[in-house]
Amino acid sequence: MRRHLRSTFDTLSHPTHFTNTLPFLQTPISTPTAKNAYSVKATLKRKAVKSASALGLITAALCLQSGLTTDAMAADTLTFGYQTGVDPTKVPQANGEYEKATGQHIVWKKFSSGPSVVAALASGSLQVADLGSSPLAAADSRGLPLVTFLVVGQIGSAEALVVRDGSGVTDPKQLEGKTIATPFVSTSHYSLLAALKHWGVDQQKVHIVNLQPAEIAAAWRRGVIDGAYVWAPALGQIEKTGKVLTDSSQVAQWGAPTFEVWVARKDYAKAHPEVLQELAQVSLNAFANYNHDPAAWNASSPQVADIARLTGASPADIPALLKGTTFPDREQQLSSHYLGGGTARAIKATSQFLYEQKSIPQVLDNYADYVDAQYVKNATATSSDHGETSGQ
Repeated sequence: MRRHLRSTFDTLSHPTHFTNTLPFLQTPISTPTAKNAYSVKATLKRKAVKSASALGLITAALCLQSGLTTDAMAADTLTFGYQTGVDPTKVPQANGEYEKATGQHIVWKKFSSGPSVVAALASGSLQVADLGSSPLAAADSRGLPLVTFLVVGQIGSAEALVVRDGSGVTDPKQLEGKTIATPFVSTSHYSLLAALKHWGVDQQKVHIVNLQPAEIAAAWRRGVIDGAYVWAPALGQIEKTGKVLTDSSQVAQWGAPTFEVWVARKDYAKAHPEVLQELAQVSLNAFANYNHDPAAWNASSPQVADIARLTGASPADIPALLKGTTFPDREQQLSSHYLGGGTARAIKATSQFLYEQKSIPQVLDNYADYVDAQYVKNATATSSDHGETSGQ
């Protein structure tokens, strides 16, 4: 039996509730819940609606900015928000290695997409989280005091646009008039809009609807959407009866890269830099372990079993999903391509795109204050060159 060293896994039961508290993070649209996803066509009219929860966002943001941080300052408890993306950090998460390295009691809360993560960070219910570049850019542009301290991966084929068999779509131009689902203000949403722009497809002529990954899988089974841009485990499910039109690796080549990072509230980072350093080091060990021998992370390996348990992805799909993302080592993390300047520039480029899409109200002059390489730089290697993390 695997040991879980003082860790608690907690799945939020209604993640879509948090999305609605962040009107600046999404295009106004009626959002189906898991309950009514099966009747999605009846609700997917492109009607603009006002969020009734704007006051809740303002209160949460003011709470974060004024330092009212009872949760964030706890000395020996860390609440970490994670998502279902497939990456090597899920192995030390499953095996309690982060708890062992930091000496913290870690409560792991599972989220289905980025906007709900940002809301939880703003409210103080999370101190550290996994976040995609699109919701990260939206949050940073609003001045939420977060700091990116680790680049988890540059997204490639792990996120993709799939069109359903029988949809009649064989060419991007045929997306006009079709219903395409994606979680709004996610990296997939950003990639979808960038792809449409590259193809010269008017996004106003495509019915783009806001569904969470589990809702996408349900709507796909009912045949009420024609396609979706999403990640695992939903991606693996819809690919079985669909065709990949493009993926985030190709979209990156078109000038719109996406990536996953770990962020912390700035108050927590200031109070507990040693915790972030240990989180970074354990993660770098996991990246090194995978990069040293990707073939060892096969469908029957203990590493893949750990990832499948935490993400819900099929073990058969995980090796290809891992291959579809670049996991930078310590030297790469500190380079000008990532934490040494490239990440801040990429956040600004993403913000500019979101601004042009009227998803955010402003773009900052510089995002360097929201990225800090010191935690990776000060992390102390505790293993051989290719790390010690394993699925054992």
